[in-house]
Amino acid sequence: MKKLVITGMGAVTPIGNSVKEYWESLKAGKSGVGMITKFDTSDIPVKIGAEVKNFDPESYMQKKLSRELDPFMQYAYAAAAEALGDSGLVIEAGNTGIILGTAMDGIRTVVETQHEYSTGAIKKISPRFVPKMLGNIGAAQISIAHGITGPSMTVNTACSSGADAITLAAMFIQSGMSDAMIAVGADSALCPVVMAGLATAKALSTNENPTNACRPFDKLRDGFVMGEGGGAMVIETEEHARKRGAKIYAELAGYANNTDGYHVTSPHPDGIGAVKCMRDAMAMGGIKAEEVGYINTHGTSTPSGDIIETKSIKTVFGDRAYDILIDSTKSMTGHMMGAGGVTEAIACVMAVREGIVPPTINYEFQDEQCDLNYVPNKAVKRDISVAISNALGFGGQNASIAIRRYEE
Repeated sequence: MKKLVITGMGAVTPIGNSVKEYWESLKAGKSGVGMITKFDTSDIPVKIGAEVKNFDPESYMQKKLSRELDPFMQYAYAAAAEALGDSGLVIEAGNTGIILGTAMDGIRTVVETQHEYSTGAIKKISPRFVPKMLGNIGAAQISIAHGITGPSMTVNTACSSGADAITLAAMFIQSGMSDAMIAVGADSALCPVVMAGLATAKALSTNENPTNACRPFDKLRDGFVMGEGGGAMVIETEEHARKRGAKIYAELAGYANNTDGYHVTSPHPDGIGAVKCMRDAMAMGGIKAEEVGYINTHGTSTPSGDIIETKSIKTVFGDRAYDILIDSTKSMTGHMMGAGGVTEAIACVMAVREGIVPPTINYEFQDEQCDLNYVPNKAVKRDISVAISNALGFGGQNASIAIRRYEE
């Protein structure tokens, strides 16, 4: 197995439109949740979300192109540009590839176009409609902009899509098909149809106080808050990165993917998929349980999901689970769907580099079934050599990413 390293990162999130802004906001415990402003919420019961703010697509692309991209593509495009610029990677023909993960593709474009067409606001459908809603066009537009001609794939594995993009990128490199890949995760599903459907399924928080609504592992949690955004990560072999003199953020030590084979929306009660994913990611990297200092959980703030993930961590780590710093950065960003798997892995990279673990905000009341150290409300300084990021999705999708401090 080749040693893989991370050399560039990019982020567009509800709490910052760059990795620097995102990380500083995480450490400060800043909430990105507020009242939804991007559409009329009068006809749906949930009126809060974690929107990307102060994002001007024309700062990243030509005006014409911005009109041709669904918002999720715009976020992916911007995050990828930051990551590639950060890495200093010179794209090599056929030797640099891209994997994009998205759960909802261009759902906002579909919903908005159908509404306009049905109400007579438009008389014909734009020729841009189909490419604007297709999931893979996000990766295609990034490839066109940067001359990426290597392996390309778009993965849709619900909420684990972003983490699976990292896994697939690593697998392409290990296969010898490329020396460098960019893994991107992005989603923008804040629209009436999706929100109404999730509200009917009782998946979303109905807390009327936006900044207090997303409260993973807290006894009063009542559902997740929908977010949006994009994240990107440049992954290379250590040999390729060192040969070009790249700065190396961290080692991508392990990764894993599986499915519960249990239920369409509910995780297995014993968290069997999450357990195996963490174990497999650690085994790939030769990581011992005592080396893991931080776990960025999927932690969506749902009543049963948080209990099951807590149980799975205890199964993997036994009594040592109580010594690990465990958080959910979704308490600040909301659930960014496909973007979460990448941006949360970025949080692990930064935690390993800086020795700081962001908090789980809005943690006030302990749930007796969630009794680990969730880093309540305030960041903690601790030397971290290995961090794990979990991403778990509908359909029983599970993914784990293991990040290790880089040492030559």
